[in-house]
Amino acid sequence: MELIEDILPTLSREGTLHIVDFGCGKSYLTFAVYYYLHELKGYDVEITGLDLKEDVIDRCSRLSRQYGYEKLHFIQGDIADYQGQETADMVITLHACDTATDYALAQAVRWGARVILSVPCCQHEVNGQIRCDALSPLLKYGIVKERMAALITDAVRAEILNAQGYETGILEFIDMEHTPKNLLIRAVRQEHADQGRMREAARRVVELTEFLHIDPTLMRLLMTDGGGDAAARF
Repeated sequence: MELIEDILPTLSREGTLHIVDFGCGKSYLTFAVYYYLHELKGYDVEITGLDLKEDVIDRCSRLSRQYGYEKLHFIQGDIADYQGQETADMVITLHACDTATDYALAQAVRWGARVILSVPCCQHEVNGQIRCDALSPLLKYGIVKERMAALITDAVRAEILNAQGYETGILEFIDMEHTPKNLLIRAVRQEHADQGRMREAARRVVELTEFLHIDPTLMRLLMTDGGGDAAARF
């Protein structure tokens, strides 16, 4: 909630604030965000939680009705296939597994979401792809390779978001003693983004991915589905 409070000045109070929580699970965070923004801060907010598990969605829907949260909805479905709305002001993902995070980030970019808050999880893709002779003394150790791949994955994601006109940072949002999956990608869309900065971020992404021989899902999604501008930057 502290992290969300930090970005509230970037969100308009005019009209309804649309938020999507991809991979909402049991939705402790989803309910907390609704209560915080609607009940405590007075925002007209509509939140949609999406998850694959039908039983979890049914339970969350019952609780939402029980609490009288009229604009808190839950839908069963896959992040990669979600087409339930045309826009969102904020997109949240908490521990969406592996490339599910990439599909969530890509959808947020397509919507032009003002704010993205993403805590990735189980970054397997790069770990299975990475090849680099210069780093072979490190990559031959499984645990080192796994941790490096996770960090590389999130750094590349952040830089791709920079290339899409976001001001992006990676934060430690909870102590390591609670969970090692404690990095948060926070991205805020810039109304007048520096085109030169965006192109430089894209150049760095291309250079790094070629050096490591990796093909990140987020980059691929934006090149194929994100429109001409996104594809041109890569």
